[in-house]
Amino acid sequence: MPKVLHSLLGTGAAPDPLLTNAMLLNIALIIFGWRRYRDLTAEIAERRKAEESARRLAEMDPLTGCLNRRAMEHTTTELHKSCKAAGKAVAFVMVDLDNFKQVNDMNGHGIGDKVLSEFAGRLRRCLPPETPVARLGGDEFAFALAYDPKNPDSVDEIVSRVFQASGGRIELGHATIDSTMSVGIAADHDANGHPADGLDGEILMHRADIAMYRAKKDGKNRYSWFEATMESELRFRNQLESGIRRGIANGEFVPYYEQQVDLDTGELVGFEMLARWHSADLGVVKPEVFIPIAEEIGVIGELSEMLLRQAFVDAKEWDPQLTLSANISPVQLRDQWFAQRLLKLLVECNFPAHRLEIEVTETCLHENMGQVRSMLASLRNQGVKVSLDDFGTGYASLSQLRTLPFDRIKIDRSFVRELRDSDNSKIVDAIVSLGNGLQMPITAEGIEDEEILSTLRRMGQLKGQGYLYGRPETAVQVRERLQTAGRLAASRPVQPGDDSKPAEDDNRRRA
Repeated sequence: MPKVLHSLLGTGAAPDPLLTNAMLLNIALIIFGWRRYRDLTAEIAERRKAEESARRLAEMDPLTGCLNRRAMEHTTTELHKSCKAAGKAVAFVMVDLDNFKQVNDMNGHGIGDKVLSEFAGRLRRCLPPETPVARLGGDEFAFALAYDPKNPDSVDEIVSRVFQASGGRIELGHATIDSTMSVGIAADHDANGHPADGLDGEILMHRADIAMYRAKKDGKNRYSWFEATMESELRFRNQLESGIRRGIANGEFVPYYEQQVDLDTGELVGFEMLARWHSADLGVVKPEVFIPIAEEIGVIGELSEMLLRQAFVDAKEWDPQLTLSANISPVQLRDQWFAQRLLKLLVECNFPAHRLEIEVTETCLHENMGQVRSMLASLRNQGVKVSLDDFGTGYASLSQLRTLPFDRIKIDRSFVRELRDSDNSKIVDAIVSLGNGLQMPITAEGIEDEEILSTLRRMGQLKGQGYLYGRPETAVQVRERLQTAGRLAASRPVQPGDDSKPAEDDNRRRA
């Protein structure tokens, strides 16, 4: 370097060219290495930034900024491990907004997204700062808490605070949303503070989800702690669902028939069809067990059509003067093509429409009044009778009884069974008087002893059914009963002036 400087200043000889080139090469390598190091440092920083952003996107819900399901499961498992080592307990809390679908349907998904963001913000603000909060999907949120296993009430206090701070009215410009929530809680300790083995984040989430759906089933806007019986009930429910689908495919559902009798004369006038499930695993199952589930899983229409088809085949062997009654689910009346399906089934089975009486409950009248009125009128125009079932237990008004096309009122069995009580006797008497005023025949359900029968006979001309006349019977038992009484179609002599028409002519006329 001194020789280079002297040479440049003109005071010395030129330096050795080899050494000069070596020095310049070293300087170039140092500059190149420094620039490369700077570029690599910047590239690594950008890569780390991208990886952090990707990790955050993979773990976070982009709408609310909460953790997502995968991250929450891992976080809960890690929290469970750390709390176990520290002698603490973990509670996993699942939160689901009630009727959120209506918010989207009525206000649009944009407003729905704002509601979710606002709710997430409220939820985070009312929880301790270190609490992991997640949006699991849709309108489901969750958070996990560490607490003293000797003081589980602290979790109830925090959940109550969530209800107060996060629920209620949400103002979004021109839209106002009233939100409620259903909450399920699952813990890794029992109520006595004893730890449960074999739990992780996934199991806690599953149990909290079961408890949350129990809260919804119990009426919404409440919370429920997980109990072992809930899981057993859920397994049984899933068993029933799969069993119902399999039973429909295998023809395990069969119609039973309950006698309907003229109370004055004691003469048999018809039968009400009742469904029974001859399950290979559960035995004979009554309709109050499987009908609500069939309605929820969307197979009630298929099940009802299968039962009606078999009932029409059975009833064609009876005396043509005997009627057949069948209950219709409110879910079926939501189908705008229900009347056409039923009429088509009557034609296919060659069964006279005037012998069929369908029974609808009062709850059917409040879901879509116009559609229900149109379907019932269409059926009545073709000869099918329509009965209002379980009268007195719902919300049917006098105007609906007067304007809707009903042919008969059925008094609910809960009133009939308690006719020994003078107050209930007045209620039944009032219903009978109402039917007489509207010129609408009455059927009383649940007649179980002679005392009730005598009371009903004094009230007027009624039709009745109940265990006093016998339990519901299979098609074979009904056929034997009618054969003994000479009331099968083949054994009934044709009477002069008989107004019953052959089903072939009746169906041809309707078609």
